[in-house]
Amino acid sequence: MSKDALLKEVEMFKSEYEKFERGNKAAGTRARKSLQEIKKMAQELRTQIQETKNTAETAA
Repeated sequence: MSKDALLKEVEMFKSEYEKFERGNKAAGTRARKSLQEIKKMAQELRTQIQETKNTAETAA
């Protein structure tokens, strides 16, 4: 999991959401799916950050 992958997913969401706002209902489904993936990726990244922080604290 990387920050770049998360940012790429956010860009995908943005694109699909803009299509949804213009009336493309199928894009709304893709935007919701993308939001769910962002949620998952953010949680994974959050866990990685916490683990790195905890490892650094125990090493010090």
